[in-house]
Order: sequence, then structure tokens, then C-alpha cells
Amino acid sequence: MSRISAARGVWLPVAAWAVTRAVVLLCVLRVLVLPGPDVTTDVSVIYQGWFDVLKTGTFPLADVTWQYPPAAALAILSPGLLPFLDYAPAFYTLILLTDAVVLTLFLRAGRRPGHRPAGAWVWIAGVALLGPTAYARYDLMVTAVAVAALFAAVRRPRVAGALIAFGALLKVWPALLLTGAAGRGRRARALWWSAAGTAAGLTLFFVAAAPGALAFLTFQRDRGTEVESLGALAFHFARQFGWQGQVLLNYGSLEFLGPGVRIAGTVALTLSLAAVGWLFLWRVRARELGPATLCEAAFTATLLFTTTSRVISPQYMLWLVGLAAVCVTVRACRQTLPAVLVLLATGVTLLEFPVRFADVVASDPKGVALLVVRNGLLVAASLLACRRLWVSTKDGGPGDDGPTDGAGVVGARKPADEAVAAAPELTGAAAPPRTPAPPAPL
Repeated sequence: MSRISAARGVWLPVAAWAVTRAVVLLCVLRVLVLPGPDVTTDVSVIYQGWFDVLKTGTFPLADVTWQYPPAAALAILSPGLLPFLDYAPAFYTLILLTDAVVLTLFLRAGRRPGHRPAGAWVWIAGVALLGPTAYARYDLMVTAVAVAALFAAVRRPRVAGALIAFGALLKVWPALLLTGAAGRGRRARALWWSAAGTAAGLTLFFVAAAPGALAFLTFQRDRGTEVESLGALAFHFARQFGWQGQVLLNYGSLEFLGPGVRIAGTVALTLSLAAVGWLFLWRVRARELGPATLCEAAFTATLLFTTTSRVISPQYMLWLVGLAAVCVTVRACRQTLPAVLVLLATGVTLLEFPVRFADVVASDPKGVALLVVRNGLLVAASLLACRRLWVSTKDGGPGDDGPTDGAGVVGARKPADEAVAAAPELTGAAAPPRTPAPPAPL
């Protein structure tokens, strides 16, 4: 009976993944067509154009829409590994394979002590809810690196540090995974030194390999406020009262340009700096770093910076879905409700892009309502995540959720054998009898 249950626990999510991904593939291959703009042009036009430039041995210096760290070139060039396919089908195939690898990581982690299989379901649902955008951007590859880094942390801190550095050179945001990696222990030092060394080595390699590796640092200076961002809501409402600005394709996305836009950008930057300040205060005041602290802090930090950004592109939701799934996998984690809010926000994102994107661009009440709901969910998730992270590390407090499935509470004092049995992979703990208590988490 236990073998049947175990088999069902694997094959049911695999079947759900296969069905949902078949639908996503049909969408990106244009067999099924959703209302709104074609989300696949980023791959078939922009990415393929960059591919042609990168093959010549230089970064796209003449294209200000190239706003990515140098390792992004590897993602753009990767379809060349499948020369028997055209660029776009090869890209979607690689994304599908990456998606399958991530599912495998969650299924394996869900069977370990201190873990649960719910994270796999969050991943399955989150990618499906975002729709074809999930496969029409390279962000799923970046999220895969981040998920692998979190599952490798502490048991293999050097591997985790290298993955974090590589992820940051793919799209910057995985650097936020280091938010909860603090302390003076050997594992913390190993993770930080590995991340720093890998980042430095890879950066030097890309700078030496091709001109323009660091051009992304200046290509975003004059960006406006993207129409889907939190700050854009002010201009959507202002347009109802005669605001004289306009929406234009700027730096590869549709942005508001006109009176007050620079002020809105300054406010967004101020909010991001405030997020930095809060995270610093949290780390100073934290008393007990539990086995789930690393993933909780990464999830919270990424939520904060996504929500306060002047650009909230639909694919950014993949970052949050991946980190939310890791949090839900770890029993000791207290971020279940924020993770649910992220899933809801991801579903609303599909409605506002691409389905009702014309209404969003026109500031139509239906489009604005969808943005209010989506961004409101992100704000609520951010505030809840902050509160639960703060409580869970304050003198070993349990947070508001209480124990989850008998796994105990973060930072709670318990017998050594029980602590080892409940500790998740993120802490690197094993579960043999009479094993000393696991080392202090990062």
C-alpha cells in the first residue's frame, strides 16, 4: 500500500505537469491563440536577433533593449544546441526540459525528512497560471538556477554559492538569495566566498570574451514607468482626469512618459531603498535563524524588490512562484499564505497580459481593475512575508501559523534527534539515529 501511495505521489503531479505544459506549448506554438498581443515575438524576433549578434562575438551594443548581465548570452545562445530545430521551437524545447528538471527537484525534495510535496504543486500551478509567457521568456531558466541553489544550500554551500553567482549574472535578482545567508560559521563563509569568487571569475571571463559585457549597467538609466508597475497606477488614474503624458514603447516595454514620471521613478527607487533598510534591520534584530530562514528571506526580499520596481513584467512572477514553491516545500517555513497570494497574483497576471493588455495600455477601467488586484495582491504578500519572517526569527518565535504538520517551529528548542529528523535539506541535516544536532543554519 505504501508503494502504491508513493507511486501515486509521483505520477499524479507528473501527469498534471504534462497536461498543463502541453497546453502552454500549444499556446507558444500558436496552435491555441489567446486574446491580446503575441507573447512569442520576444523569442522569434528579439531573442533571435540577439542570437545573430552574439554569434559574431560581441554583445548587442547597438540595442538598448539588451539590459541583461553577460551570462544571459548563454540563455540566448542555448537554442544553438539544437541545430535541427528553428530558433523558436528549439528555445521552447529547452524551456520545457528546464521546467521538467525543476519539477524533478521539487519531487525529490518533497520526499525528504522535513519536507512536503506541496512545493511541486505550487510550481505546476504557478507556471500554468502564467500561461505562454512562462515559456516565451528565459526567466524560467533563471528561476531553475535559483531553486537549485536553495536546495543545495548548507549541505553543499560552495555549489549553492556558485549557482547564486551564476544566476545573478543571468538576471541579477538571484543575488537576493544571499539575504538570509548570514553568520560566521564555516558554511556561511563557504557560500559567500564561493558566490563572490564565481561572480568575479565569470565577469572577468565575459569581459575578456566579448565587448559590451557590462553595457547593461547603463542601458536602463532613462527608463520610464512600465504600465504594469505599482507606480503606473497613479498615471492610469491620472489619465481619467486629463493627464497629458502618453504610453510609448521605450527600452523594450510599454512605459508611461510625461509629467511626473521621473517623480514616480524616484518614489519607486525610494521604496526599494526602504526595502533594503528593512531587510538590514531584520537581519540585525534576528535572534534565531531557523532551517527555513534562507528560503524565507530570499522569497521576502524578491517580493519586496519586485513589488517596488518601476517595471513589473509578467515573467517576473516566475521568480516569485519558484521561491514560493521552495518555501512551501520546507515544512518549517511560515510563508504559505504569501505563497498563495503569489499564485493568485500570477493568475490575474495572465488576465492583464496578454488577455486584456489592450485595456491596460488604454487605461480602460477593466484593465486598471486587473492591475489594482494583481499589484494589491503583491503588496499584501510582501507585507505578510515581512511580518512572518520577522516573527519567525525573533527569539525563536513560531510566527502566526503555528507548527505545520508536526514539523515544529523555526528556532524552537527541541531534542537533538527530533531536530535532525525535522530539518529540511536546506540546512543540510541528515536523519540517522543519535546524530548530533545539525550545524547552525546560514
